[in-house]
Amino acid sequence: QVQLVESGGGLVQAGGSLRLSCAASGRTIGTSRMGWFRQAPGKERELVAAMNWSGGSTYYTDFVKGRFTISRDNAKNTVYLQMNSLKSEDTAVYYCAADYNLRGGSSYVSKIISEYDTWGQGTQVTVSS
Repeated sequence: QVQLVESGGGLVQAGGSLRLSCAASGRTIGTSRMGWFRQAPGKERELVAAMNWSGGSTYYTDFVKGRFTISRDNAKNTVYLQMNSLKSEDTAVYYCAADYNLRGGSSYVSKIISEYDTWGQGTQVTVSS
């Protein structure tokens, strides 16, 4: 049974940076596609960034392009989300998720929430203006 545990959230001023980590245990993430999602109060959970199993292919939603970077260290079984130039609208609970299903080719990036079968508990990010 794989577990994902997020860390690194907190309170930061607008324009600041945070680095989120997602540590996996119980199963390697080396063969999974990984994603970061977020959910603000009263809103649906939405994709922020995602990557294929190797990290060679990535996807970012428009509102984080150029500001956020997703990366992974398969040797450490950990995925990261570097968030720069944070805005108040980035305030949300951030979740990492893994897609272990067999689909697509080696460069496939999972962009649909229903494709992910394993979720962390989330970490709160609050950006003050």
